[in-house]
Amino acid sequence: MPEGHTLHRLARLHKRRYAGAPVEVSSPQGRFATEASRVDGQVLVTAEAYGKHLFHDYGPQGTVHIHLGLYGTFGEAKLPAPEPVGQVRMRLAGRTHWTDLRGPTRCELLDPGQVESIKARLGPDPLRRDARPQEAWERVSGSKSSIAALLMDQTVLAGVGNVYRAEVLFRHGVAPMLPGRSLDRALWDDLWADLVFLMRDGVRVGRIDTVAPEHLPEATGRAPRQDRHGGEVYVYRRTGDPCLVCGNPVAHKDLGGRNLYWCPVCQPA
Repeated sequence: MPEGHTLHRLARLHKRRYAGAPVEVSSPQGRFATEASRVDGQVLVTAEAYGKHLFHDYGPQGTVHIHLGLYGTFGEAKLPAPEPVGQVRMRLAGRTHWTDLRGPTRCELLDPGQVESIKARLGPDPLRRDARPQEAWERVSGSKSSIAALLMDQTVLAGVGNVYRAEVLFRHGVAPMLPGRSLDRALWDDLWADLVFLMRDGVRVGRIDTVAPEHLPEATGRAPRQDRHGGEVYVYRRTGDPCLVCGNPVAHKDLGGRNLYWCPVCQPA
């Protein structure tokens, strides 16, 4: 599932290419046809992301809410747009570009109250300037759940996914099963600040890089990481591989239906 930096990159891209002018909106697949007809030809006011949610604001006509889920993708190019291929839930066409949305978990037209209801259910997003990290701390510090589970709970923290979860805990030597209420406040502040730093870098470069310069391939002589997610990471999807810091094997377990990665030596219980 795309993590928060991907949705913020998409929001910036869509705002730059489509906002401020009328756009053509259609649903070649048909599942979004009625809603698409209501915003077709309207001005896209802005696009914004909150956690893993993307919002296209059409002013009084409503807001298109998109959640990509596990399988949703956007594809786009310069005009003219070709005939749709496959199950295109929504096609957006502007002055210079077109964009196709396929396979999202959510693609729906909402009124302002419904949009605010979604945002109200989410925890603070480290990539938003209006984020209130104190709200996340209050939820973390009062919970018996593990910090690994809490970081993935979108009602606690919005936008953090499996990669950022694993990597930020490693970077600060935090055992993933540590209960939230056992976490030191100063350490939480460091985790939050690092998430802001890492996720902003993810928005900038379009991939997740978490490895310090002294542990990069060019510094250590190791082979670069080969993975469809791209980027250099310490523990994510490196089960059994030697830790880049201590050399011990990276561990793995299932936690709440998601893969958890950590170094038992660098992140002692």
